[in-house]
Amino acid sequence: MTDQHTKGAINKAKGEVEEGLGKLTGDRKQQARGKAKQAQGSAQQALGTIQDAVRRPGNQP
Repeated sequence: MTDQHTKGAINKAKGEVEEGLGKLTGDRKQQARGKAKQAQGSAQQALGTIQDAVRRPGNQP
């Protein structure tokens, strides 16, 4: 598991909180920022998965 997995999970959680607060207060911009942060977190986790696959023994020439 790479650092990107952890960062991605944290960003997704922050995004969920921010989106929830935006819904609660009716702030559409905050909701959008929250969704964007969640997307960023998902991308970071995907990057971490790719990094893991590349670093796995047997994948090196």
